[in-house]
Amino acid sequence: MRVVIQRVSRASVSMAEKPTQSIGQGLLVLLGIEDADNETDIAWLVNKISALRIFDDDQGVMNRSVLDVGGEVLVVSQFTLHASTKKGNRPSYIKAARPPVAVPLYEAF
Repeated sequence: MRVVIQRVSRASVSMAEKPTQSIGQGLLVLLGIEDADNETDIAWLVNKISALRIFDDDQGVMNRSVLDVGGEVLVVSQFTLHASTKKGNRPSYIKAARPPVAVPLYEAF
């Protein structure tokens, strides 16, 4: 499993067939799931992300978590995080989980 985490003042995502999702202050998480991932990995990552102290406290020190600031989290599935570009000019996504594996794990996240 790979994630990219970005602290945001607001974020949104939209898809042609579904309504736009948006959040205020919080975290934007790009989530890449691979075939070997399981619900234990999800639980560990959720705990880790929610406890990361990456928001400023009153002294301007990154000492508060998304929970501490009452922030929101927007998770976006991003299989391209598992791209391999070692050979050739075309990325390979062989490590990225296929939808039957990835969708239930994404929804559990």
